[in-house]
Amino acid sequence: MVSTVIKNWDNKTWLSSKEYIKSFNKFLIRHIKVNSNSKILDIGCGRGKILGNLSSNLKLKNKPLGIDIIDHKDRDKRIKFKKISASSFFLKKNYKFDLILIKQTIHLFNLKQIKKLLDLSKKNLNQNGKIFIFALDTNKNKLPTFDLMKKKLTKSLKRDKKILKFISEIYLIKKKRRFIYNVKISKKDYLRMIKKRYISTLLTLSDEEISKGIKEINSKYSNFLRFKDKLICIVL
Repeated sequence: MVSTVIKNWDNKTWLSSKEYIKSFNKFLIRHIKVNSNSKILDIGCGRGKILGNLSSNLKLKNKPLGIDIIDHKDRDKRIKFKKISASSFFLKKNYKFDLILIKQTIHLFNLKQIKKLLDLSKKNLNQNGKIFIFALDTNKNKLPTFDLMKKKLTKSLKRDKKILKFISEIYLIKKKRRFIYNVKISKKDYLRMIKKRYISTLLTLSDEEISKGIKEINSKYSNFLRFKDKLICIVL
């Protein structure tokens, strides 16, 4: 279903920091009724650090399940993991979950694939189960960028807006929230993230374009970057 592969979004980034994970899971727990008996699935779990931390916080009796098309050697040991696409996973067996998490991966699917994914997800929810979808906030997003990255990101956010509109027209949105995290990161660390293409808008850029972008950011920003990482959360 997904041809785009993002390997480093949670590899030594603020998204993998203890502070971010603690803040994100606090947000989750505040907005959904989960307990030690809850069964949780993360679609596009990466290294599974968010899921592992959630398991510890809730003292889950059942290890939460993470699926991804990449099997990272350094993934969190507190989760069960399957290297598989979401559609293949759901079509192989019937599962029932109390929470299905789709964090910053929905934009990697086309509209037909999104409908298939969400239909299958809804069929695999327990009676009071919920699907939490997170995407970059399409309104006044302030991620530090270089010119070409900004153009790509603007185009991507416009598409995200269409995706969220598409979902809201087909499914009943039970809640809509925003998760905001105040990022403080050294320019050196952020440039390393750029080089590793931590976000999907960078994946199609050549090494030359990345190098040019790094030079641009290096001259454009101070040694420490401060900005808000803003996500829209919709609950089905």
